[in-house]
Amino acid sequence: MNTYLNSLGVICNLGAGKSAIAGALFAGDTSGIRAEQGWIPGHAPPLGSVHAELPPIPAALADRRDNRNNRLLLAAAQEIEIDIRAAIQRYGHARIGVVLGTSTTGIEEATQGIGAYRRDGAWSADYRYSHQELGAPAAFLSEWLELAGPCYSISTACTSGARALLSAQRLLRLGLCDAVLCGGVDTLCRLAINGFHALEAVDMQRCDPFSQHRRGINIGEAAVLFLMTREAGPVQLLGGGASSDAYHMSSPDPQGTGAQKAMQDALRNANLDAAQIDYINLHGTATEHNDSMESLAVAATFGQTVPCSSTKSLTGHTLAAAGALEAAFCWLSLADDRAERRLPPHVWDGEADPALPSLAFVQAGDHLPAGGRRYLMSNSFAFGGNNSSLILGDPA
Repeated sequence: MNTYLNSLGVICNLGAGKSAIAGALFAGDTSGIRAEQGWIPGHAPPLGSVHAELPPIPAALADRRDNRNNRLLLAAAQEIEIDIRAAIQRYGHARIGVVLGTSTTGIEEATQGIGAYRRDGAWSADYRYSHQELGAPAAFLSEWLELAGPCYSISTACTSGARALLSAQRLLRLGLCDAVLCGGVDTLCRLAINGFHALEAVDMQRCDPFSQHRRGINIGEAAVLFLMTREAGPVQLLGGGASSDAYHMSSPDPQGTGAQKAMQDALRNANLDAAQIDYINLHGTATEHNDSMESLAVAATFGQTVPCSSTKSLTGHTLAAAGALEAAFCWLSLADDRAERRLPPHVWDGEADPALPSLAFVQAGDHLPAGGRRYLMSNSFAFGGNNSSLILGDPA
């Protein structure tokens, strides 16, 4: 049964909405990564912050649901609200599901409330436990749209957004839904930023994926929302694969065997050969171990000629939203209104790690091949060896 990503709403540090983001993405614009004070004491890490004005939470939900995470999500949803409302009219409120990936949800607001309690001995008037609930973003979206279909969040660290798309596809194939709103949302928060800093995984300069000088990640924020249905649309979700290394609590299997399995399962699920993939959006965090194992896994699965890039030097690592955001970048390439179908460039210092297999990194201006169906893969590899790969393509 075919499933399609009919509509896309998206906001990140590159801009608000598909048009603005596509322009910055395909140009390799790094200006959205900026040093910011106030997150890590004594440091100003580069972050992928969203600076666009965000919509207010509807009044009926504001008391329980007003946090930055939900406002980012609402901005993405409003971009495709006409399509969402049309789907509700067509299928009914009970036949539309919501599946979102998140890890931070509203924890920044929650920790501010907890800090106030420790300082004052009483909860502040605006503290809401629901801000930190992982299911809160999906619940907010469902409440706002008055939906009655399946509604839940997935929190598998950096694969969450990709896993949400796979879960939505299953709901459609099982006949439990006729449409699913799916994607990912995460916002900047001190808990995550300082946690990665404590692990010595944060680069205090713009990150350099796959460089021999890579030092770690930059962190960003984003909201991505797809409307997925069985009705033919501009981009098809052809398949996906998922695996677990079962190797270490935080480090990946150094040989990338779990990553290889996720990619191979995605190819098998999509009924494709490795040679048919036209582009890979790499997880590419710019950490030592991730880039090493991903290079090995990609080279073992595809060889060293498939065009690929990591876009995290443009957006930062958007954590649970990353899998959905980078699938959105593949969507933008496939749905590009230019005939040549541009690809996201790999922006780095150009100094490859000689210990790693060389990969065919995309340059600014590179594009998909003309003619025929195009197939793109998006990789997400998370803490604990949690792996996901998605394959998007032109509709049949």
